[in-house]
Amino acid sequence: MSDTETADDKVPARPPRGGGPFGGMNMPAEKAMNFGASAKRLIGTLRPERVWLALVFVLAVISVTFSVIGPRLLGEGTNLIFSGVVSKTLPAGATQAEVIAGLRASGDTAQADMLSAMTLTPGLGIDFAALSAVLFWVLALYILASVFSWLQALVLNAVVQRTVFRLREEIEAKINRLPLGYFDTVKRGELLSRVTNDVDNISQSLQQSLSQVVTSLLTVIGVIVMMLLLSPLLAVIALVTVPLTLVTTVLIAKRSQRLFVAQWAHTGELNGQIEETFSGHALVKVFGRQKEVEQRFAAKNDELYEASFGAQFVSGMIMPAMTFIGNLVYVAIAVVGGLQVASGAMQLGDVQAFIQYSRQFTQPLAQLGSMANLLQSGVASAERVFELLDADEQTPDADPAETPAATSAQAHGRLVFEDVSFSYSADKPLIQGLNLVAEPGQTVAIVGPTGAGKTTLVNLMMRFYELDGGRITLDGVDIARMTRNDLRGRMGMVLQDTWLFGGSIRDNIAYGRPDATEEQILEAATATYVDRFVHSLPDGYDTVLDDEGGNVSAGEKQLLTIARAFLARPSVLILDEATSSVDTRTEVLVQHAMKALRADRTSFVIAHRLSTIRDADLILVMEAGQIVEQGSHEELLLADGAYRALYDSQFAAAIE
Repeated sequence: MSDTETADDKVPARPPRGGGPFGGMNMPAEKAMNFGASAKRLIGTLRPERVWLALVFVLAVISVTFSVIGPRLLGEGTNLIFSGVVSKTLPAGATQAEVIAGLRASGDTAQADMLSAMTLTPGLGIDFAALSAVLFWVLALYILASVFSWLQALVLNAVVQRTVFRLREEIEAKINRLPLGYFDTVKRGELLSRVTNDVDNISQSLQQSLSQVVTSLLTVIGVIVMMLLLSPLLAVIALVTVPLTLVTTVLIAKRSQRLFVAQWAHTGELNGQIEETFSGHALVKVFGRQKEVEQRFAAKNDELYEASFGAQFVSGMIMPAMTFIGNLVYVAIAVVGGLQVASGAMQLGDVQAFIQYSRQFTQPLAQLGSMANLLQSGVASAERVFELLDADEQTPDADPAETPAATSAQAHGRLVFEDVSFSYSADKPLIQGLNLVAEPGQTVAIVGPTGAGKTTLVNLMMRFYELDGGRITLDGVDIARMTRNDLRGRMGMVLQDTWLFGGSIRDNIAYGRPDATEEQILEAATATYVDRFVHSLPDGYDTVLDDEGGNVSAGEKQLLTIARAFLARPSVLILDEATSSVDTRTEVLVQHAMKALRADRTSFVIAHRLSTIRDADLILVMEAGQIVEQGSHEELLLADGAYRALYDSQFAAAIE
């Protein structure tokens, strides 16, 4: 329920929202995930960071280049060690060619072929100077690779966080542009889940997947180049993993994507249910419905568990599958590489380097596969956020906007309804052809049965909803030609459902006028009898309220909201059952305060208790969206119509 309407007065034409703390959870229809379009749009949110992303790419190229060169140098080190060990077994003084010729002459062609692929000096042993130089360069390359990788992660982290920061700003701005009708159809917990859980999941997905994807792709490219330079034959064997990896990933991803969409949908629904239940916690206790609430929670929690477990289990199969494929390729390369060394086609160090490259090749492919589940989860959250960002907005303010010419020193607050028509649903008309004039300084009371459209009328004044026909003018200016901020800045509203935020009593009163002085705050508090109970609190006006206002009574909370409106001193004052939670004596005192506040201002009072509106200048009796009677209290009683029936129902004693 929004802060601008009451369930009693609004004729609901919107979809059901779950029925309160005891109602059944409505399962929204899940549309199919458009993965490609949503992923493209998610990547598009990074467009403002193009320069930094280019730097990330450059740093990744440098880091990967150093990492890829490392195994080749290690292979050279292995060749130096192996050549030194073999040369130690050969007769000193002979040349390599003489040794090879001697082996062929003796019929040992296999060893001769192996020695022909090596560079060695018989009898010399290991060249430790050359080996030290190779190891030094390997160490330097790996250190540099780590440094550039760290820089890449640092820059990318800043890019992602700035992107998510902008996304949160867009969501905040979007929420402020959404019409009130949107919040009538979306659970608050579901909306909060999109703003918090889904955005956090997007942040995590971008942070982890972008870095891995860029690094893995560059590693694959670099490793392929090095493998082709070392051995085209072994490279072909290694490249067999590419189509196998792609096919395996696609098959598994198709199954897991649907489960990720369901996972985040169930998360939003569970949050909505929890928020709803906690908000009505006292009501749950009063009616003894704890078991039912627990059962509904357990059922929804089970659905979330099944979807989450299925999504993680299915997507988790990618990594083991990639590892299995990589191991098969590893065995094939080891066997063929050994034959290549034995035939003299390759050196042992080259085969060792190639085996390292094969691991470097399959590892990023496996990482890309494992990133698929994270990316799918992030895109599923992104689609939910984009769905919020794409929701229909309220009509934009007029440009150029108009503003009433009246100032605070002049009479102002004249509201005129001219042939106003409105309905929440096209097939269920509510208000049709309504005409009304409210003069400055006049108090207009609106009464009528539940669902008559009383709160709807004031919602139209505030432009929470747009008219279907006619117009409403404030001091001669069509409110549709005014900006919403200007219009609402000239109106004050005190609702039956009080709203206080976490902060001091002083801050809550000053919410109606942030630039108010201490004297003005105290004046408003005194006039509305807040000052009476504030001094009984330990910290007075510095007493900190929680966001539910739990440390003051319901009546005291309502007095605080009245003081807030008093301080704002608006042109038009709207009181929606504003004294329903205060005691009778305090209500009389507050009515006196309101009388002073209403001077030279138009006031609309929605009331069910007719005793509170006896002194109103004009009383409107509404039924089914129409004004069926209007006049003063005495005139309407004499008319013996709808008002008289309402009055008798409250004050006439039953006759036996």
